[in-house]
Amino acid sequence: MPADLSPTARALRALETLQARPGVTAGELAARLGVTERAARRYIGILREAGIPVESARGPYGGYRLGRGTRLPPVAFTEPEALGLVMAVLDGQPAAADADDLVGAALSKVIRALPESVGRQAAALREHASAAPDPRSARPDPATTSALVAAVADRRRLVVAYRSESGNEWEADVDPWAVVVRHGRWYLLCHSHHAGAIRTYRVDRIRGLRRTAYTFEPPGDLDPVAALEENLGTGWKFPTRVVFDAPPAEVAPWIRPPMGRLEPLGEGCVLTGSTSNPTMYAQEWLACVPLAFRVEGGPELRAATAALASRFAAAVADDPARHPTEPTELYDL
Repeated sequence: MPADLSPTARALRALETLQARPGVTAGELAARLGVTERAARRYIGILREAGIPVESARGPYGGYRLGRGTRLPPVAFTEPEALGLVMAVLDGQPAAADADDLVGAALSKVIRALPESVGRQAAALREHASAAPDPRSARPDPATTSALVAAVADRRRLVVAYRSESGNEWEADVDPWAVVVRHGRWYLLCHSHHAGAIRTYRVDRIRGLRRTAYTFEPPGDLDPVAALEENLGTGWKFPTRVVFDAPPAEVAPWIRPPMGRLEPLGEGCVLTGSTSNPTMYAQEWLACVPLAFRVEGGPELRAATAALASRFAAAVADDPARHPTEPTELYDL
């Protein structure tokens, strides 16, 4: 237990111990709090002064326990726990600083339920800390997310209605393996029966779902995060193939998993995958790789890379009119 916990925090830890282990002795309580037995008794006194009935009994079977019928809040936070929770919420959902936001309203209820001293610090943090929203994050519908998680837990096959970034819509029978949060976006990692392969769907693009009577067994060695990273670069509309003269060990640090699979090729290596947006692939990913490469496929990625090269050439040309460029849009997975 950290030595710098406040008396209030230790008293709350004492309360948690009484809830979890009725009949705990002063010595056991002291060991859990990291204090002397005398100090442990003092924290019991703090709880009693706060109106929490703590009973004690002497003898070999004695100890401290909460009085019969004691009603306590369902959750008791220490100050570091409460502040950490507020920080995590604001980090993941900057809009929660506004009490009218869905998550912000829930956070307000949590803060109101905290002990006065802890709640005051949490409210101050929430009021005076500012968070910049991530333009790439996407908040899915909570009901849809909950239904997906329930299907994952029940190992129940789903029929998912999906709309892609380009507006195409389809339905797919899938075995939902896991829900994964990655860089502010929520994904369903699943096995598609139509494709006969692993697929990743953005949860915010799922338009509807329904449970079926079929169940499934996920892979026994499934690592959801690793599987998602590996498969983000597969199954998209436009194929990609990029060849590097450098060895894989030199190239790998610059390759994000959604870019595809990196494999040795002669004295260099090749990156193969697919993308839904060749322009983004060229401008945001390939342009950041500080190594020589050749884009061998597909034709869409070659065209996007050529357009990017033309833009860069125009930026240093004496006569920009000699290097016309076209406006492009940027997207991400």
